[in-house]
Amino acid sequence: MKTLLVLGLSFFLLLMNDGAARALEVAEGLITTGVIDHRPVDNVQGWPAASGPLSCFTRILGAEEPTTIFHVWYWGDREMARIELRVGHSPWNTWSVKTLEAGWTGDWRVEVVDETGQLLRSIPFTLF
Repeated sequence: MKTLLVLGLSFFLLLMNDGAARALEVAEGLITTGVIDHRPVDNVQGWPAASGPLSCFTRILGAEEPTTIFHVWYWGDREMARIELRVGHSPWNTWSVKTLEAGWTGDWRVEVVDETGQLLRSIPFTLF
């Protein structure tokens, strides 16, 4: 009986931890030309290549304790950068910055993933 109780409690705690990891949510995610006072200045869908760096801004909800997310920048299917970002609590605004070269035109996206690699949001944009 004691073993069954321990197994049941372990399973419950596993479910609770799994639920906490899935609780992270990207409430807002966009590409912007800058961030001022922890807010994006605009929302870029397309951008001339080599016109300056772009930022990926995310507003994260659901963090009950400090955790980590990643902004993974892709040009087509090629990973160009993986930026680790700390999330302290909920809500939490964070962003990464990427300088994009003139020859890197085409479809881009930033995948926001949690520390287990679970995709939270994909944010597409185009360089022309």
